Amino acid sequence: MNPRTVVILGSTGSIGTQALELIGRNRDLFRVCAISAGGDNVGLLAQQALAFGVEVVAVSKATVAQDLQLAFYAEAQRQGYAQGEFRIPKIITGPDASSELAAMPCDVVLNGITGSVGLQPTLAALDAGNTLALANKESLVIGGPLVTRRVKPGQIVPVDSEHSAIAQCLRGGSADEVRKLLLTASGGPFLGRARHELEEVTVEQALAHPNFAMGPVVTINSATLVNKGLELIEAHLLFGIPMDRVDVVVHPQQAVHSMVEFYDGSTLAQVSPPTMTLPIALGLGWPDRIPDASPPWNWAEASSWQFLPLDDEAFPAVQLAREAGTRGGTAPAVFNAANEVCVQAFRDGRLPFLAIVDTVARVVTEHDVPSYEELSIDDVLAADAWARARARELTAATTDQRQETTQA
Repeated sequence: MNPRTVVILGSTGSIGTQALELIGRNRDLFRVCAISAGGDNVGLLAQQALAFGVEVVAVSKATVAQDLQLAFYAEAQRQGYAQGEFRIPKIITGPDASSELAAMPCDVVLNGITGSVGLQPTLAALDAGNTLALANKESLVIGGPLVTRRVKPGQIVPVDSEHSAIAQCLRGGSADEVRKLLLTASGGPFLGRARHELEEVTVEQALAHPNFAMGPVVTINSATLVNKGLELIEAHLLFGIPMDRVDVVVHPQQAVHSMVEFYDGSTLAQVSPPTMTLPIALGLGWPDRIPDASPPWNWAEASSWQFLPLDDEAFPAVQLAREAGTRGGTAPAVFNAANEVCVQAFRDGRLPFLAIVDTVARVVTEHDVPSYEELSIDDVLAADAWARARARELTAATTDQRQETTQA
């Protein structure tokens, strides 16, 4: 059997690098034909391209094309190639470069891009008829109907550990037997703290996730639980379960990655160590499992698991996401866009930790969701732009107020 051809979007990020490590151990099963990245790490991108013999490399920053070409030569020299012994991949640049790769003929497109910029590549992959292994939750959240009306049955395979867990549990029953989806949350680094105990949280503290090594945006989203709010909306859209039948339960050990409760009272849970390798492997190989993709849970070692209710007062992000998802239309796009601006302001020291979700809530409340006959990409982009502009205004006002308070 020929190896599955794979396009990896966001290859230098956390999901992309782990996917390539997995593929490197299973070259008989997968062949990487193209990779893309933002362009901040051309050295790693060149290393990946040569190691896997990819045909096309895309970068969204057109200004780094020459740097990337030089990185190819430097990496080839480092690996001991003589001049003329290796072929430089085709280079595509610009904001639409990842979308161009997503539309290439292939078996699987892994979208590991972070943030709302992942929407266009998601749509491109679906329109091309490619199977989409989706790690970019934002594209489904903000795209909503744009994605769901394009997708064919089975075309999207979730790569988020929670949604991968649900997809596996759903093999144990039919959709009409499902009572509830239960997303598990680690609780992040501030589990058990009351709201007033979060007032002086630093960036370093917010980046100290107890279980997973992720990029800074996703890690901070996990600390505020915005990430779990995005996952709630995504679960509703992916599996067609009404929003009021998708719940979140805190599970600090992250052994159970999510659960499905059925109408007969049975609950199925997916258990594995806290690693992204398993959902990535399932995303690439679905419906087949990849042997030894991840170590199993060690049942010979004693362990205790906790399941706790979510503290909505200290962490209101999930309830805010539920409200945005229920309103629908462009409300989820506004939620996501405002959060991306606020997270960057927090990382820059311009916004306190608690003000991230407080500011997002204000932007979402101010947004008037029009009645759409059919939501368009222009509607989503316009709402995204408005939310970012409004969030910047509010974060700037907060910064000015803090400076005035300090000077006084």
